[in-house]
Amino acid sequence: MTILQPGEGPIRGSYLPADPARVFWGRLPSGADAPVLEVDPDTEVTIDTVSHEGVLDDQGSDPTAFFARHGVAAEGVLRDAVELTATRTRDPEDGPHVVTGPVFVRDARPGDLLAIDVVELLPRVPYGVISNRHGRGALPGEFPRGPANVSIFARLDGEGEGLSARNGPFATAEEGHFRQTASIPRREGAEERVHFPMAPFLGIMGVAVPGDARPHSVPPGRHGGNIDINLLTVGSTLYLPVLVPGALAYVGDPHFAQGDGEVALTAMEASLRATLRFRIVPADDPFAPFVHEHGPVVETAEYWVPTGMDEDLREAMKKAVRAAIRFLVGGYDMDEEHAYAYLSAATDFDISQVVDRVTGVHARIRKADFG
Repeated sequence: MTILQPGEGPIRGSYLPADPARVFWGRLPSGADAPVLEVDPDTEVTIDTVSHEGVLDDQGSDPTAFFARHGVAAEGVLRDAVELTATRTRDPEDGPHVVTGPVFVRDARPGDLLAIDVVELLPRVPYGVISNRHGRGALPGEFPRGPANVSIFARLDGEGEGLSARNGPFATAEEGHFRQTASIPRREGAEERVHFPMAPFLGIMGVAVPGDARPHSVPPGRHGGNIDINLLTVGSTLYLPVLVPGALAYVGDPHFAQGDGEVALTAMEASLRATLRFRIVPADDPFAPFVHEHGPVVETAEYWVPTGMDEDLREAMKKAVRAAIRFLVGGYDMDEEHAYAYLSAATDFDISQVVDRVTGVHARIRKADFG
């Protein structure tokens, strides 16, 4: 497949590259940070993202050398990833994520919502990495088994397929679902592989918080950030509370696939080119106060998805249930008792992730149930 180097290949609307001057590494933008792009609402923006896997210290801080060990030629490594490690360093106390932005959305004001529509997601490379590190993941102290951190190399199947906005493996919202699969060996050194479907999404989608303190990139929150909800594929929308003028939106932590929970620590982390549309929901819309109070909401063609987040997974579940009840009361004119009963009978509560200090739970409320 074609490697989507900076500025090359399909680009729709304004373009924001992921060069070192336009990314944060391990921190998220604050309200005091200057935007790297300004756009009008309702316009498309194509944003390059760089995966943190392959550039981190425990992988040698040299993506060309790291991926060469897995058979990737130098020309198959992204130039912006190479430039990042050559020109930037990361404080070890910060998170691992490379975050592109922030984007100033004109006319977005505190009290509004920022709706981020996922229009298109294209793989920049045909490979990714799934890692487990000591003290991290769902089973710290049990995995990794040995003294070293573990990074499993994953690849796209059928690399010879053409890649474009119309016939590539990842379709646009108008074209339907992706058709690509990926695979990893069943064991170390084995030829047999296990294959799994692709569902690319951005793990980090967020807005800046007020003040000049830049949030750590790992824990998600009301501002969004590292929410790792795998429903945010092409055709979905994320609603976030606007907290500072212009919203100052940012994206990163690209995935090719992730199971609910993301138990090992990372899923299939791999760089994406994302085309997004930023829309404003005004503060006087009845939906705006709900998101400001209860946090990010995802919308797909099939579901409304309120969220709950907390360091304690049980508390995250409670917050998700409360948010779902309030959503049904405000959005579908149910009373609380009937909303609670409906959720118990008909709604799945999924674990978004358990590995980002603040855990996440999200509810999948079927739109079709309400006619």
